[in-house]
Amino acid sequence: MRLGLALGYWGRGPNPGHLALARSAEDLGYDSVWTAEAWGSDAFTPLTWIAAHTSRIRLGTALAQMAARTPTATAMHALTLDHLSGGRMMLGLGLSGPQVVEGWYGRPFPSSPLTATREYVEVIRQVLAREGPVRLAGRFHSLPYAGQDGTGLGRPLKPITHPLRARLPLLLGAEGPKNVAQTTRIADGWLPLYWSPTRPEVYDVRTADLPEGFMVAPMARAQVCEDVADGLLPVKAMLGFYIGGMGHTTRNFHADLMARMGYEEEARRIQRLFQEGRREEAVLAVPDAFADEISLVGPRERIAERLELWRGGPVTDLLVTAPDPHTLRVLAELNS
Repeated sequence: MRLGLALGYWGRGPNPGHLALARSAEDLGYDSVWTAEAWGSDAFTPLTWIAAHTSRIRLGTALAQMAARTPTATAMHALTLDHLSGGRMMLGLGLSGPQVVEGWYGRPFPSSPLTATREYVEVIRQVLAREGPVRLAGRFHSLPYAGQDGTGLGRPLKPITHPLRARLPLLLGAEGPKNVAQTTRIADGWLPLYWSPTRPEVYDVRTADLPEGFMVAPMARAQVCEDVADGLLPVKAMLGFYIGGMGHTTRNFHADLMARMGYEEEARRIQRLFQEGRREEAVLAVPDAFADEISLVGPRERIAERLELWRGGPVTDLLVTAPDPHTLRVLAELNS
């Protein structure tokens, strides 16, 4: 199982410690470092900055949002950074949800998310393959554009720049069973949310069913500390925000996933408290047991014991969000 460092997206501003963490991870032998985006900082610019200050560690987006860019624009980002980094780029994509797609990007959430994702991936594959002009008569993505409001003058194009790698790794974030199943067919890897090594049946993913070389790369908060309950507070804060605020009461993929993992009553309570403006109560309503099973928190001996659970399943890459170089070092030593 390889280790990766997940830096996420910025809050109010850039985190001054992120570059140092990325360089520490590279020195410790971590395989990859990952950035993200929500509705503030973008995923590609910080990754480019890290690329310029490192030399070996692989670079991934977890996740870049599909609604933020056309698939050809995303492919241009990926092929450019792949060149600049010497072939270290991995493209992780996510569809996000209606609240972000319509509220932030001002476009309709696709009526068929599976089709929209499949078309997006197909366009990127064509760009990177550069075998000919990109063509797709898609339901959500058509190249050339064929809408009634177009000029009809568009023509198929292929990238001027020759991609460094035609099979640049492409990973997808997926939560629902059908989305996960499609991901194993069309992508090179999967970025699960809320992975529990003790509940593999939630996603129904078995190593034997995956294509050769397929990446399973969940994220997990990791922190070496003496007080487990204190170490779980950042995990609970994250869960409270995602389950309570990253979606509508009637359509919240994160809350639905928590429910499928056996915490339906707690998930709905967190949603209710968050939407009533009682955010601190929403965070405290996150069960310690749930936060604990999807993270690696506590003394070194406890983390060592729990790390074996992660290594025993289909996970190929554990992407850790770690607040300090000491935790990164401990995990590297335990995983060696």
